[in-house]
Amino acid sequence: MFIISFAVWCVLCWKPDTEHLIAGGAVSLIVAAVMGSLFVTRPHLMIHPIRIFYFIFWYIPVFVWELLKANFDVAYRVAHPGLPIKPGIVRLKTKLKSDTGLTFLANSITLTPGTLTIDINKDDGILYIHWINVIGSDPDTTFKEIGSRFEPILMKIFEEDVVSK
Repeated sequence: MFIISFAVWCVLCWKPDTEHLIAGGAVSLIVAAVMGSLFVTRPHLMIHPIRIFYFIFWYIPVFVWELLKANFDVAYRVAHPGLPIKPGIVRLKTKLKSDTGLTFLANSITLTPGTLTIDINKDDGILYIHWINVIGSDPDTTFKEIGSRFEPILMKIFEEDVVSK
């Protein structure tokens, strides 16, 4: 958490002098101390190079692609004279169990336009999502349309033991 905070500080406020680096280090240290345990319960697992590889070269491209598709879809629906929407709340069952994995899935869904994660039931692995255009009432169809693009990637990053594979 310290390294990420300090890197973000350097990118956003970069001044190549000692005072800014010391201030950035102090702020990053405070952020890491206060907020570090809120994001990853087992931070040592996230340092593994295979997890980082999956995140950078699999999750990010898929997320960006889905983000672009969703933006164009919502823009089409808003600009269309007939306003072809069918809003509703759907239930999404996931295999993810870790807090970080569920949070990433919920945020990945929420950050793509047209969807909003309303609630997460961690014990059962269920997310409740408001969707701008509900397709069908079958949970499998719902999962295929919303969650199936992110869940396998997030399973590899946050749930599976990649060290033994």
